[in-house]
Amino acid sequence: MNQPLPSLARIAVFCGSNFGFSDDYAHAARRLGERIAARGLTLVYGGTHKGLMGIMADAVLHAGGRVTGVINQRLYDRGHLHPGLSAHEIAVDMRARKARMAELADAFIAMPGGLGTLEELFEAATLTQLGDHVKACGALNVRGFYEPMRAMLSHAVQEGFMKAEHRDMIVIEADPDALLDGLAAWTAPTVTKWLDEPGRPTV
Repeated sequence: MNQPLPSLARIAVFCGSNFGFSDDYAHAARRLGERIAARGLTLVYGGTHKGLMGIMADAVLHAGGRVTGVINQRLYDRGHLHPGLSAHEIAVDMRARKARMAELADAFIAMPGGLGTLEELFEAATLTQLGDHVKACGALNVRGFYEPMRAMLSHAVQEGFMKAEHRDMIVIEADPDALLDGLAAWTAPTVTKWLDEPGRPTV
């Protein structure tokens, strides 16, 4: 379990800059960081010392792993950069930050978080759906945090707005090792995003 995952070297993790109301979230961030380091993977994340982001980065570093932070200029100017990172980059804004993280990463994980975390996960998954990149996306389902998302995606399938293959391509696991294993074993969907229009013949 401590060997690098095939074809995966760098994992981008999106997570909250707050802590959440349960200690389970901090524990999960530490555990994920420890498992990333144990597998010889490099963590790519938003570069700050705040919230779950800081806890996870600390866990990777304390376990002897490597952490690359990509922080935007505004947060850097506010002194939010984690002081102990293996490497860091400063992006001009949030859009540039996300784009650079996507370039650096071989796969993506979302921890529990707020608007930014959810937006980052869905953008990464959308780019995979469209074929702009071929990279696995996953969510660490701490305290069932991502069950509402799972239900929402199933509802989108039922209502004819996405295919089941694209719902199922997001790996959702409560255990960090199961999640990392799922990302390593992931294969890209082979279907397009478009569904046939109801009542219209296909050609």
